[in-house]
Amino acid sequence: MQIIITGGGGFLGQKLASALLNSSLAFNELLLVDLKMPARLSDAPRVRCLEADLTQPGVLENVITANTSVVYHLAAIVSSHAEDDFDLGWKVNLDLTRQLLEACRRQPQKIRFVFSSSLAVYGGTLPECVTDTTALTPRSSYGAQKAACELLVNDYTRKGYVDGLALRLPTICVRPGKPNRAASSFVSAIIREPLQGETTVCPVSESLWLWISSPATVIHN
Repeated sequence: MQIIITGGGGFLGQKLASALLNSSLAFNELLLVDLKMPARLSDAPRVRCLEADLTQPGVLENVITANTSVVYHLAAIVSSHAEDDFDLGWKVNLDLTRQLLEACRRQPQKIRFVFSSSLAVYGGTLPECVTDTTALTPRSSYGAQKAACELLVNDYTRKGYVDGLALRLPTICVRPGKPNRAASSFVSAIIREPLQGETTVCPVSESLWLWISSPATVIHN
């Protein structure tokens, strides 16, 4: 049994990998795939790290195989980056997701496909209580890409090609290190930087409501 994490070199991917290794789940290999991989988990038992661009032709054929049981698809171009580079956002966030689903579909076994969506699928005025049936109203390219991918995962699951699940993740804080190009990176920055004696700017109103969660809670759930 093989488990794959795309975006396995990222903050959340590394947290998920550690949690899986410490769990009672039986698997032979945990394959972490990213453009660049940190060395932290590279020597752990059952872990294989692969530095690769999954959007390049021929790569996926050597990643998803008849031994693959579960795919956690975390790899993405984050929100502000996807807004600034329209073509790259759609290439990675939508096209790659479709290619991964197709690679899973070609296998003889039904693969569990867990897609990391985002609260960015919602925008504008929302009801006080947002549920699974609340209409998706993205106001950004990133949100539109995530919403489109949710529909893809749903349809591939309906057809029986994969056992799919889309999880709409909240803003995760506090993230260590330097800010990334996510629109919500300020949420970590307004906590992280003052603790390090650095100044930072809060770009939103104090009255803005945010849905946030710790990394540990997201991984546990």
